[in-house]
Amino acid sequence: MLSSIECMAVVVAALYGILAATRKSLDVVGIFVISFSVAFGGGTVRDLFLDRHPLFWITNDHYLMIVLAIAIAGSLMPRLVARAEPYLAVPDAIGMALFTVTGAGFALQAGTSPFIAMFLGAVTGTFGGVIADVLCNEIPSVFRSSPLYATCSFLGGGAYVAVRLFGGEVWQAVAIGVGVVVLLRMLALRWDIRLPIATTGHADAPPDRSA
Repeated sequence: MLSSIECMAVVVAALYGILAATRKSLDVVGIFVISFSVAFGGGTVRDLFLDRHPLFWITNDHYLMIVLAIAIAGSLMPRLVARAEPYLAVPDAIGMALFTVTGAGFALQAGTSPFIAMFLGAVTGTFGGVIADVLCNEIPSVFRSSPLYATCSFLGGGAYVAVRLFGGEVWQAVAIGVGVVVLLRMLALRWDIRLPIATTGHADAPPDRSA
């Protein structure tokens, strides 16, 4: 079941990648690179941490074909993509949620502790977006003051892990985990919920090295 959900996550993440790349007026190669990064970045890092070889998108080579097809289709219909831009947050949240639960699920299957599974769920859910933001010359949302992002992924992964530990079926854990991530992300965007900023109030001042 996790593999099927992972395939869905790849599709949704690739759609988000197209929307993000179109905002930067990239060509089809640029669109593919951004879509590839969003769809495979987090899962690749997860597989490297878990020492899973070959990487998930190499084992499932049809994932790469799907992303390429979506990228080409997006480059041929820029106006349609542009009209979908106001809804950019929706595929982003869904893709993050799907990748989060698959990351946490595969981590549990590999025998990690519940906390590490939650962590790897968050890595899987967010790191693709981090890479895409860097490629688009933007500061990743994870690293700046913005509505809750990685926190939503981490808590959703925790919900998935908790359901599994208490004997719930995989489909129940997936449904609850995905629901938690999407709900928290939408609420964070709607009400602009952010984590407090760590600052001394003198962000532009150089550090005092006299001590």
